[in-house]
Amino acid sequence: MRRPSPLVTFVLSAFGWIIVLTALWSQVSPWTSYPVGVLSHIALEQGAPIWVRKVQLTPGNMEVETSVAVPIAQAGGRLGEITIDASPGRYAYGLPILLALLLAARSKGLWKKALAGYALLLPAQAFSVTFYVLMQVVLAAQTNIRWLRVSQWQMEAIVYCYQVGALVLPTLVPIMLWLWLDRRFVEDVLVRGWRDAMAPAASGPGPSN
Repeated sequence: MRRPSPLVTFVLSAFGWIIVLTALWSQVSPWTSYPVGVLSHIALEQGAPIWVRKVQLTPGNMEVETSVAVPIAQAGGRLGEITIDASPGRYAYGLPILLALLLAARSKGLWKKALAGYALLLPAQAFSVTFYVLMQVVLAAQTNIRWLRVSQWQMEAIVYCYQVGALVLPTLVPIMLWLWLDRRFVEDVLVRGWRDAMAPAASGPGPSN
């Protein structure tokens, strides 16, 4: 019986590890994602001082009290300030993806690469959480730039950064980090496996006479 190629073995192993590690990560995420909350806390207070009044951070939750006031329908139109709850681990699921790729590749120096990858993931994850919070403020204020006290282009920039942080960074960054950390494996196994798989198609029988 023909043994599967190293490329197929890697892909199957990576999927298996992702399932296992994601289940484990969901149990420890409040603690592994706490540094994400710290970075997001700093970014919100330093980057959006006209909005952010106070940030309270606990494992698994970040409460952001803002100075943005909007009318409350149930209170006869009186103004109330917006408070946003967010989970620092909301966009931190790239960690089990990165670890799964490292384990599937049987990387040398696994623990060093895992720790380096964990640290390098934090800024991107904090970016995603930060703009998630800002986007919730924009939505709570019904995109009213008068209530938000910002210009139109600033609000559009928040929307764009939120989309990048929510749709692109959580999965792209761990894959790109793995490609860099395990670049020798990528060249020796993945690229070579892809070339070998393409070779039969390229050298197939020509047109018959």
